[in-house]
Amino acid sequence: MSRISKAFANKRAFIGYLTAGDAGKKDFLELTHHGVNVLEVGIPFSDPVADGPVIQKAMMRALQKGMTPAKALDIVREIRAESDVAIVVFTYLNPIQKDLKAFLSQAKQAGADGILIVDLPLEEADEYRFLCDRVGLDPIFLIAPSTPPERIERLSRAGRGFLYYACRKGTTGARTGLPEDLREKVAVIRAKSSLPIAVGFGISERKTADAILTIADGFVVGSHFVEGNRSL
Repeated sequence: MSRISKAFANKRAFIGYLTAGDAGKKDFLELTHHGVNVLEVGIPFSDPVADGPVIQKAMMRALQKGMTPAKALDIVREIRAESDVAIVVFTYLNPIQKDLKAFLSQAKQAGADGILIVDLPLEEADEYRFLCDRVGLDPIFLIAPSTPPERIERLSRAGRGFLYYACRKGTTGARTGLPEDLREKVAVIRAKSSLPIAVGFGISERKTADAILTIADGFVVGSHFVEGNRSL
């Protein structure tokens, strides 16, 4: 069983995001002491269109400190040397596309278990999926509230590890409460996929996370941790 599969066992995946360079090995490992069992290591990018102000600022701080994809993988390597936690690399295509094959191979060698390229559409992902399969990385795909059922099925067949349901329209950022249609939307995804489902975008309270776990298989916390909190 893979590390990602183990994290989703019993529908208890707790995914925590931080931006590499804005956070270091110590920060990521601290999250694991508070229940996080999947680390999402963000690679900074100068035009992070899917992210809200908190993560945008974190990416700018990281870039100003000289963080690069290669240095981000050094952090992955440092984490893996001390922990068996599941690790997913979160990135935009631009920072890694120049030599995608080498990056994916290096990510696996560093200890990553999966990768999510937030702005890579399925229609342009054939080579990426082939390379992920070749090196043994799980390609993880995003589903939006507007994603139709037939596309959910295609994304599920193309992906591995889990499906990331971004439960709100717009960009990332901490919010309270849950969308009223969350249960219905997750049921539609469940009907079209056998992969575990993680719900993200806006989770900043434990009661919200607990509510998600009655519906989905895991939840993602990003901005709340990037703001400096280390527990939920």
